[in-house]
Amino acid sequence: MLLLCLGLTAYFAHHAINGRHGFEARSRLIERSALLEFEIKSLEAVRARLERDVALLGAKKPDPDLVEEIAREVLGFVRPDDQVVTQR
Repeated sequence: MLLLCLGLTAYFAHHAINGRHGFEARSRLIERSALLEFEIKSLEAVRARLERDVALLGAKKPDPDLVEEIAREVLGFVRPDDQVVTQR
């Protein structure tokens, strides 16, 4: 009887630590949750920036600074008086 109780205790203790819903699985879920929280915050920052850009472009007359910024970054345009340095 004692061996049976010790065996069952060992069995349940093993699964409590290493099982599918054990302590190790819980720590992995907590780590993954922290990584996902960081990703959510960075995506929210990107979304806020995009919403700001849409609001500035959606006005009757778009913001000239934003139009110039988009033309420089996305389209690669420069002003005639800008100096351009290229790499070989």
